[in-house]
Amino acid sequence: MVYVTNIDEVEQSEMNMDIVSETYVQWMLDDRIGAPNFALRRFVIKPGGEVGLHTHPWEHEVYVLSGKGSVTKEGEKFEVEAGSAAYVEPEIRHGFKNESDEDFVFLCIVPKEGFRPKD
Repeated sequence: MVYVTNIDEVEQSEMNMDIVSETYVQWMLDDRIGAPNFALRRFVIKPGGEVGLHTHPWEHEVYVLSGKGSVTKEGEKFEVEAGSAAYVEPEIRHGFKNESDEDFVFLCIVPKEGFRPKD
């Protein structure tokens, strides 16, 4: 099977969680289209927004498309920008923040057991 979509065809929704502000997500590819192992998500964190510190039992692979931001891991802060890639291992306290005046946009891949929106 081959499935093709476009960013303009995928619903963007605001993340409504206590530790999240000014952050939007698009579930580009996941098990709903037949992907058996991973989900590909696109995040947009607006200026001043963040995904606060949290943990979970799955890993992330992140690739920054545009803007600048930071990834915090166990209290250590890493600056990232377009072209940066980051790996966040399972069970590590981490978060993402936009401290710039432009959108911080990145792709994030998680295993299908990872966080998924409710249908």
